[in-house]
Amino acid sequence: MTNRLDDDALASLFLTARTHNAWLDKDVPATLLHQLIDIMKMGPTSANCSPARIIFVASSEAKERLKPHLSGNNAEKTMQAPVCAIIGQDMRFYEHLPKLFPHADARSWFEGDEAKIKETAFRNSTLQGAYLILAARALGLDCGPMSGFDASGVDQAFFSGTEVKSNFLCNLGYGDASKLFPRSPRFSFDEMASIV
Repeated sequence: MTNRLDDDALASLFLTARTHNAWLDKDVPATLLHQLIDIMKMGPTSANCSPARIIFVASSEAKERLKPHLSGNNAEKTMQAPVCAIIGQDMRFYEHLPKLFPHADARSWFEGDEAKIKETAFRNSTLQGAYLILAARALGLDCGPMSGFDASGVDQAFFSGTEVKSNFLCNLGYGDASKLFPRSPRFSFDEMASIV
């Protein structure tokens, strides 16, 4: 892990990558979504807890189930996107720790501690959602992450009968670059960071 990524790779992941709101009429094959999961799941989480659970909403029927729970313009752009990933968090993630973190009794660190469960599930599923975005970009997909939705409605429509709760959504596909807005400003180093 000593090789620096080249400038093209950094551009694809961060420097020229953009959040897309309009999409080309081009399907995302299921094989690519499988590859996406195989890459993103390798990103680190605390105690390898891996709480993210992903539903790829791709069919017209599934999109219609999602649509009523989307806020404002999110409905239109999601209906146009080839796929919308629902990034959820399994609130019983700790039950899988004997498999995922077998060298310690990590399940006991969480069992019965609802505040710790909630904090860990949210933090680490958010991390895994970010890995999903980077993995998607690395595979040549564009992304449109969103937080404008009714979480309880999405949970009822897609996670009913489970302990999974939705965290955020991310449209995936091939973005229409002609519809991009100018890039928004970012903070300078001194505005957002310090070295102590």
